[in-house]
Amino acid sequence: MATALHFTGAKVSSSNSLSWGSSLQQRSVLPQRLHFAISVGSSSSVPRSLKNSCRSRVFQVSCAGANVDVLEKSSTLTQSFSDSENQLTCVMKFGGSSVASAERMREVADLILSFPSERPVIVLSAMGKTTNKLLQAGEKAVSCGVTNVSCIDELSFIKELHLRTVKELGVDESIIATHLEELDQLLKGIAMMKELTLRTRDYLVSFGECMSTRIFAAYLNKRGVKARQYDAFEIGFITTDDFTNADILEATYPAVAKRLHDDWVTDPAIPIVTGFLGKGWRTCAVTTLGRGGSDLTATTIGKALGLREIQVWKDVDGVLTCDPNIYPRAEPVPYLTFDEAAELAYFGAQVLHPQSMRPAREGDIPVRVKNSYNPNAPGTLITRTRDMSKAVLTSIVLKRNVTMLDIVSTRMLGQFGFLAKVFSTFEDLGISVDVVATSEVSISLTLDPSKLWSRELIQQASELDHVVEELEKIAVVNLLQRRSIISLIGNVQRSSLILEKVFNVLRTNGVNVQMISQGASKVNISLIVNDDEAEQCVRALHSSFFESDLPELDHEYGSTNGSAVKP
Repeated sequence: MATALHFTGAKVSSSNSLSWGSSLQQRSVLPQRLHFAISVGSSSSVPRSLKNSCRSRVFQVSCAGANVDVLEKSSTLTQSFSDSENQLTCVMKFGGSSVASAERMREVADLILSFPSERPVIVLSAMGKTTNKLLQAGEKAVSCGVTNVSCIDELSFIKELHLRTVKELGVDESIIATHLEELDQLLKGIAMMKELTLRTRDYLVSFGECMSTRIFAAYLNKRGVKARQYDAFEIGFITTDDFTNADILEATYPAVAKRLHDDWVTDPAIPIVTGFLGKGWRTCAVTTLGRGGSDLTATTIGKALGLREIQVWKDVDGVLTCDPNIYPRAEPVPYLTFDEAAELAYFGAQVLHPQSMRPAREGDIPVRVKNSYNPNAPGTLITRTRDMSKAVLTSIVLKRNVTMLDIVSTRMLGQFGFLAKVFSTFEDLGISVDVVATSEVSISLTLDPSKLWSRELIQQASELDHVVEELEKIAVVNLLQRRSIISLIGNVQRSSLILEKVFNVLRTNGVNVQMISQGASKVNISLIVNDDEAEQCVRALHSSFFESDLPELDHEYGSTNGSAVKP
C-alpha cells in the first residue's frame, strides 16, 4: 500500500540510495530546527539518508515508486506544514488587564470568536494585579510565620478573585482548586524557611498564568469552542536558569512547534498557553522571562510555527508617541520597524517586552499591537521595513532613576584593552550598561536601573561602591545618580533636523544635556538629563515634534514634578 509523506526542510540527493523499512520514525535536527516524520506502510520505501541543505521546500515521497517530487516552495520559516489551510494561523496574546475579571474574559472570548477565519494560538498573562499580589504575598510570608500565612491579605485577594471569576463564568472551580492548595503550601514553605529565593519567586508567580489559562480554556469549552490549556514549561519552552529574567534557548522552537502542531493535527482545539514562563535547561525548574515576558512567549510561538501574524492585545491603542501618563496628548504610531520597536521596548516603553522583537524579526512575521478595550482602533503594525522617506521622529521614551558614571583616564590615549577592563567590571557584577559615549580620554555610561536596584543586589550591600572601587584602580570616577534617559526613536538618518529641534526645545526650557549618544541601530538618539527635568522635557519635545501648532513650553501641564493634568 503506497503512502504519501511530507518532509519539511529535507532533500534527498540523487546520489543517495534508498533503503526499505516498515517502522514509524521521527527525526529531529535541533541546530537547524528541522523535523521529519516518516510514516511507513508494510511494503514501502523509506529514504534513510537525508540532507538538510534545502530548508524552504516541501517534498512528497511516494513509497511505492520511491519518487521525490517538489510540491511547493514555502517561505523561510522555522517549520512548514502541509495542508496549510487547516493549520493554526496566528498568535493572539492578551495581557493581564484584558483578562482581569470574568467580564473581561467574556469580552476577550467574544473578540477571539469575532475572527471566524482565524485558528489562533492564545497566550494569556495572569489576571490583572495577580503577579504583584503573589510577589507581595511571598515577601510577607518570609516574616509572618507559618500559622499566619492564611491571614496574608494578598493571598485572600488572589483566592477571592479567581474563585469569583470561576463562579461568574459558570465553570467548575476544581480546575484551579489544586493550584490554590499548592499556593498555600508554597507560602507556608517560604514562611518556614524564612527566605524567598529567585527560584522560588519564579515558581510562586507562575501560579497566576497557570490559573488564568485554565479558567479561560474551561470557559471556551463551556461555550462550545474546543480549547486546550498548555503550561509553557511543559510544551518545550526551554530557557537558561537565570531566574526572574531567563533567556529562551534555540531548542525551544522545534519542541514547541512539534507539540502544538501534533496536538492540533490529532485533535484540533484552540491552544491556550501560559505566557511569561519557561523551564530551566539544567535545573528543570520553572523560570520567568522578565516582566512583560508574555509578549516574548507569543513571538516565540509565532516563529516556531511560522504563523502569518502575531497579535499583541493591550489596554492602549497600540504603540504611542510617548507615555500617556506623562503627556495625555500622546497618539498611536501606525507603523514601526522591528528595530524601532526593540529600541522603544528596551528604553522603557511598557507596551512590548524588550526581547520580543527578535523571534518576529528572525521569522519575518508581522506583529500587530491592538487594544482589547477598543478593537476597532487600527493599532500599530510592526514589520521588517517601512517607508522612512518622510519619517522624522516616531516616539519619545523615558527611563527614570538611571545612574551615570563618568570614567576619565589618560591611559585610554592610544592604548588598547582599557574599554575591556571597564566592561569586565560590570560583567563580573552582572550589571547591564544602557548608553555609552566615549572620547579620547573618557567614557560616560549609564547603568540599567532594573538590574542595579534589584533586591538581590541591595542585599549584597552597596554594589555601586564596589563598582567605583574597582574602576578607581584604573581611572578617575564620577558617580551621578537620579538621572533619566530620554530616547528619541525615529529616522536618525535625519539626525541634524532632529538635534536642531531638540536643542531649541531644551534651550527654551533651560535644560542642560549631560550626555548624548546615537545607537548603532540608526533609529535611536539618547539624551541624559536630571530626573526632575525629564518629564518636562518629554512634554516639550512631544509638543515640538508632534504638535507643531502647539507651544513648546508646558506651562498648562504644571511644574517638573511629573504631574500631568489635563487643562
